[in-house]
Amino acid sequence: NHKMREIYELLPEIAKTKSTVLIEGESGVGKELLAHAVHELSPRRDKPFIRVNCGALAEGILESELFGHVRGAFTGAIATKIGRFELADTGTIFLDEIGDISLSTQVKLLRVLQEEEFERVGDTKRTKVDVRGIAATHKDLIKAIQQGEFRADLYYRLRVMPIHLPSLRERKEDISLLINHFLAKFNREFSRKVDGLSGEAMGVLLNYHYPGNIRELENIIEHAMVLCTGPTIQVEHLPMDIRAFWGSFNLEAQGAIPPQNRERAKMALKKTVSMDDPLKASEREAILRILEQTKWNYGEAARRLKKSRVTLWRKMKELGITASKQ
Repeated sequence: NHKMREIYELLPEIAKTKSTVLIEGESGVGKELLAHAVHELSPRRDKPFIRVNCGALAEGILESELFGHVRGAFTGAIATKIGRFELADTGTIFLDEIGDISLSTQVKLLRVLQEEEFERVGDTKRTKVDVRGIAATHKDLIKAIQQGEFRADLYYRLRVMPIHLPSLRERKEDISLLINHFLAKFNREFSRKVDGLSGEAMGVLLNYHYPGNIRELENIIEHAMVLCTGPTIQVEHLPMDIRAFWGSFNLEAQGAIPPQNRERAKMALKKTVSMDDPLKASEREAILRILEQTKWNYGEAARRLKKSRVTLWRKMKELGITASKQ
């Protein structure tokens, strides 16, 4: 994809410097991989690369993780701890999900990025470090600034070199390349010899919307590799929610879904992807598919599902399927 080629061309120039980098993009687009690439192309490649998931740590714990603490700094601090900035000295620190940190921690982070020194929690002594900072976020930081949730001065200190990674929906010409990469990866891991995908299976994956981006595509291929026993991945080897999408896609293309129901059907299918309970997700997808095939004729759908209309309505309510207004 041309957007990715532009990024690749910029990387060697960005890597040469010590300038901070802000990588923005949806979850699953490969922000951490890009941060690794910047580090590996830089003069610091033989030095530490330290990752911190800012969104996974509570405020008090995050400050201690970033800057360390001295013994007795707080209850439970039975020994002095070295923080991630100190561990990253002469190397690179990658601050993932930077948009999730509190305003008070943002102040301290700004100071260490500007002055290259910090104080451990509970200490008055300043520690100097030489660290290259790379941050990443899936959030709209400009909106967060407007809402008073993120400091503008920290934002502009981080985005000396901004990089926006496009979603997989914006770079569909890369899907087949990524599929080949993941096939090779899982063939090695599973000691398998899967050659590729059938034409229909490839058509499904080329037209899918990928809310989880590249991470989701990798999981789809792994799922298919587990189920595939032959040399070629077929549609039936793909996850249930992907097959449900394909059924809806084909029905819409053939005009089988009434216009007034198409947007609702798409939204319902997207919700299916995020359901936590796989059994409920599968049941929901099956009901949705039958409803779409019967053009939302509840009597016919109930007959095909071998349920009463009352049971079908109850199941629809339980699974969050909105009744169609015909």
